[in-house]
Amino acid sequence: MNDKYFIDTNILIYSFDPDNPPKRKIALDLISKALERGTGVISYQIIQEFLNVATRKFAVPLTCKDSQRYLNVVLEPLCEVFSSTELFHQALEISDQWRFPFYDALVVAAALQADCSLLYSEDMQDNQTIKGLTIRNPFQETV
Repeated sequence: MNDKYFIDTNILIYSFDPDNPPKRKIALDLISKALERGTGVISYQIIQEFLNVATRKFAVPLTCKDSQRYLNVVLEPLCEVFSSTELFHQALEISDQWRFPFYDALVVAAALQADCSLLYSEDMQDNQTIKGLTIRNPFQETV
């Protein structure tokens, strides 16, 4: 493991949330540092989930053009993990051993595959460690 960190979908979503300035600032800082330092990582799954929410569920959905721009400038540079049967096998094992829902286990498996030491997510148990990967809720202080 190294100083790389994995960014879950909810972090990207909060970076667009005008109704929650503290969480938005934290999310924007994590994403900005990830891009500047090359230490942040996402997977293909995060791209899929984010684009689905951004184009369908945001109060003001992103347009096709804005979505493509964000994909090019933010999502693509951060994406290091792509679909594979190896990833699915690891996710199944994580789901079975730690009782995670499959899609959460897939996020954990992707973070492990990318050799991250931290996984930033609001949706999983804060400070839980799985195979050397620590899950952190970056918004814990704002709750």
